[in-house]
Amino acid sequence: MFGQYKHTLDAKGRLIVPSKLREELGELFYISKAPDVCLTVYTAAEWQRVVDHFNSLPITASRSLRYFMGNVWQIEPDKQGRFLLPESLRTFAGIDQDVIFLGLGGRAEIWAAERYEAEEPEHLTPEAIEQALKELGF
Repeated sequence: MFGQYKHTLDAKGRLIVPSKLREELGELFYISKAPDVCLTVYTAAEWQRVVDHFNSLPITASRSLRYFMGNVWQIEPDKQGRFLLPESLRTFAGIDQDVIFLGLGGRAEIWAAERYEAEEPEHLTPEAIEQALKELGF
């Protein structure tokens, strides 16, 4: 899953999954809140890995993840690729109307377009790209 796709919520709060991401996300995927004040979209297989890891943690560690796990939504898009983006997720990510989907390999993110477009330029400088590649071991 790669690329950047701009979409708009419809009047009912529904989003359309970008056609280039539909097959990779599948008929069932999961959306959670993310630390960068955006939403993370997991394929069913990737989400199962998260759940398996969560279930392997001692109860003391899993308590701290209670609120994260309790705010994940299972999504089944309709035949047109539309799905209702829950209001609690829209509020958290500051999404009013325009969104940007980002394909990030095994998962995706959904951002409020204004927030992403405001932050993106500082991360696309040659220095920022060089630093990111170094952090990845390149």
